[in-house]
Amino acid sequence: MIDTVKKTLLAGLGAAVVTKETVEGALHDWIEKGKITPEEARGFADRLINTGESRWEKAKDEVAQKISDVVQKAPFARKSELNALEARIAVLEQAILRAQFASANQPSTESDIH
Repeated sequence: MIDTVKKTLLAGLGAAVVTKETVEGALHDWIEKGKITPEEARGFADRLINTGESRWEKAKDEVAQKISDVVQKAPFARKSELNALEARIAVLEQAILRAQFASANQPSTESDIH
């Protein structure tokens, strides 16, 4: 699932690069045709970049939240849960060993002999 999300994000990034190149090409054409000045083109490009970065950050945060939600709801044990279970098992194993050692070292009574 994580690989799918990564591929989707990378595809989006690839589309953004293509879009940037397309915008730069269009702006260059407009400058050559005298429709806009180089300063206007830079301002337009800056606004597009800022808007794109803002949208990218928002999308990235939304994807991270969705992934977090899915992971929280998934029926898989988390590493912290496994560690807690391993610790509990270790405590129980030690208690069993102590109980076995204690019963093996108890002196026999006469009632045990008969």
